[in-house]
Formats: sequence, structure tokens, C-alpha cells
Amino acid sequence: MTTAMKQTTSSAAPGWLRAFRTLPRQHGFEPLRVEGQVPEGLRGSLYRVGPWTFEVHGRPYQHWFDGDGGMLGVRFGPDGVRGAARLLETPSMVAERKASGQRYGAYGTPTPLLHKLRNQQKNSANTSVMAWNGKLYALFEANVPVEVSPEDLSCVGESDLDGVVVESFSAHPHRVPSRKTSYNFGVSYGRETKLELYALPDGGGAKRLGSVKLPGATMVHDFIATDRYLVFFLPALRLNIFRMLLRLGSYSENLHFRPEVGSEVLVVPIDDVEHPVRIPTEAFYQWHFANAFEEGEKLVVDYVHYPDFTTNQWLGELVRGRTSTQAKGMLHRAVVDVKAGTFHTERRSDVSCEFPRVAPGVVGRAHGTVFMGVHTSDEAKWGPHNGVARIEVATGRLTVAALGAEQYPSEPVFVPRPGGSAEDDGWVLTQVYDVKADASHIAVLDAQRLEDGPVARCHFDHALPPTFHGGFAPA
Repeated sequence: MTTAMKQTTSSAAPGWLRAFRTLPRQHGFEPLRVEGQVPEGLRGSLYRVGPWTFEVHGRPYQHWFDGDGGMLGVRFGPDGVRGAARLLETPSMVAERKASGQRYGAYGTPTPLLHKLRNQQKNSANTSVMAWNGKLYALFEANVPVEVSPEDLSCVGESDLDGVVVESFSAHPHRVPSRKTSYNFGVSYGRETKLELYALPDGGGAKRLGSVKLPGATMVHDFIATDRYLVFFLPALRLNIFRMLLRLGSYSENLHFRPEVGSEVLVVPIDDVEHPVRIPTEAFYQWHFANAFEEGEKLVVDYVHYPDFTTNQWLGELVRGRTSTQAKGMLHRAVVDVKAGTFHTERRSDVSCEFPRVAPGVVGRAHGTVFMGVHTSDEAKWGPHNGVARIEVATGRLTVAALGAEQYPSEPVFVPRPGGSAEDDGWVLTQVYDVKADASHIAVLDAQRLEDGPVARCHFDHALPPTFHGGFAPA
């Protein structure tokens, strides 16, 4: 019997599957039990978002991406560590929970037959967070931002940023420090599929920069920004618009990987969005970027590369504990020559990885270190990431954090040490599900000594479902 057959036919549920269950207890900020010593300089708040429900009215969702959003908050202060966890009660979530049955479709779950004509989009608020101009938002790329109170994580309400957001707002805004502005996009489907581009200046109001036509009806999850450019890797995915208009199948079911159409690198000048540069390349897929920077007319881009879109199947099957394919993402470095119109990419690590992050101080600048979630063995690739690591991009040297057995971390978030000058001088925070304890904690790791294990673990008294993305707001 092959490894794949063992994975898909074994009757024993893996221990990590228990993490994929609805948040058992909602609460505001309360003291967390701390094991070890929280560093004196670690002061501020960690916020993370993920899908925290896995069924509606007894009907299981069909993909990890489908659940209603939940947010965790952890405050590191002089008087200790306090944590909060709440479901984000968006209007559509509240309406569906009050109804007698499922009302909305989702990424991988079709719209119920009785509600196909309503053509309403559920705001799951389940993907990422954005702190901007003193406000906190939960983001879901198919809808508008949801404002959240930082005091108790209660839902304030949906926001189109004073009428600026046309239809949707990606879950991955990126800040350009040299411009003191964050940028984002939304995908607008219609006769032509377009990217709507947005600027969010520090201290100012949101602005719409304009729109750029896409080569077809596709899905764009993330992008990256440099001092002068917004960079998109447009995948060889095509959405069956006709079936979607008829509400036949889910969004995910109507996405098809078509290697024959190839991928496209789209480079949009921030100061001249009407004249983008388009560079065709062979087909690949990518969820997330780590960072990008400029070298003359060349752009250096670090990202997680996939040869195809089977990652979507793997992500959807995780919530059932049986995966029929393994994770395939690996860290790549691409060089985009804007003037010559060329694209070259090469692998920088052989380890399966995702959720790459760099230190805030090197965003948009040349960097040497990437932190990411990893699989620590080939067998582990059937399940969620079971490790956190740092990679020295120039050499490929990998250091894996010593978390212990049956520990399943989420995306690592780097927090700089106050007064530090080195790129990696600080801490890595990650949400961890402990299978044996059936509970979750925030692990605090010294970024320069991951192999020593956590310097502190801040324990919730219950399990938290996994989260996708988060950020840290300094005190």
C-alpha cells in the first residue's frame, strides 16, 4: 500500500483534525497563563483572523476557506499577557445564523437552491487583518472590510472606506514605507474582469487609483509592492463565468487550471496605472509573497511557488482530515526586468512552506531572511504545517524552531526588538495548536535562536481554530 493510499484510507483521524472545529468559547481580554518569560521589550497587540466555524445549521462547509471569521487578540503589557477570541458577527453571518438553514454560498460550498436568485455575497471576514489610521479591520477578499473594536474584538460593522471600495477589497494590503501609503486591490468580474486599485495613505482618506484589465476571469489572491510598482502574478486559472451566473457549483469548483494559457506578470506603475507592463510566462500558481525590492529596472520578488493548483484541493480537504494530495509550495526568488520584459524564477529552498514574512524594517528593501510555516518531513506534507522556520535566502540555510511533537503553528509574525538594528533582531510570534493538551497558545521565539524553542508560551484555556494571517501593533 502506498503512502497516499495509507493517508486516504486510514480510519484513524489525525490528532491535528481537532483544531478544525468551531471556536468553543468566545471571550474578551482575560489573563493568559504564561510559561517561561515574556521578553521585556515585547509590548503591543497581536491580532489574527481565520475561519472559525465549520458548519451552518448542521451542514458542514466543503472547504477550509468557507467558515465565518473569528479573531484572536493577545496584548503583551507590563502587567502580563491578556487574550481575547471572538467570532466576527457580520450582518450576513448574523442573518444566516438566525435563519432556519443555510442562506449563502461560499468559496467551496454552493449556494442553496432556494437562495440562488438572491445573488447576495456573504462577508466571511475570515482571512486577514488591517490596522489603518487608528482602526482595526478584518478582511475577506470577496467583500468589503469589516471594522472590529480593538477593545473587545466585537464587530463594529462593514465599511466601504467612505464609498471608495467598488466591489471587493483584497485580504492582502501592502505598505510602501517610502510613500507612507498602503496599497490594495479588488477583483471586479463582468464583461471584462478588472483589478480595482486602492491607496490608503497614512493619516488620509482612502483613494481609488484606477483599474487594470485582467487577461481573463481569474482569481488574484495577493500582490506585492515596491517603491514604484504594484506587482501581480496572474495565474493560469480561469473562472467559468457562465456557470457562476447560473449559480451552478461553488466558486472553487468553477476555477480551472489551464496551463496552455500561461501565467502573466503584471507590473503597474503606481504613478501611471494606465500603462502597466505585461510579461507572459509559463503556467504556475502562487498564494503569497514574502517581499520585493528594486535593483535599477529589475524587481526582485520572493514568493511561494506551486507548479499547479492542486494546493486548492489540499486546503479544502484538510478540514476533513483526509488529503489526497500533498502540499507543494516552495520558496522562489524571481527577477522581473521591467524594461526588457523578462521574468526568471528559481527555487531557493527544497522545504514545503507557506505564509512567508519578513521583518517590517526591510519591507520594500533588500532582505536576507524570510520566516515561514513549513513541513518538517515528507510525511507531514499530508497535513497542516507542523513547523516554523527561517531561511537565509542567499544560501538556502534553514533553521527550524523547536516547538515539540504534535505542535501545529500558524503563520509566523516577526516583531522587531526596540532599538535593534539587525534585520532578525526580534521575536517571532505564532499561534500553536497543541494536540496532547487540545488547547492553543501563542509561542514567543527569539528570531535569532529559533532552534532553542519558545522563550514563552502564552496559553489559552481552550483550543483556537487555525488562523491564516495576522499582524502586530506596537504599544
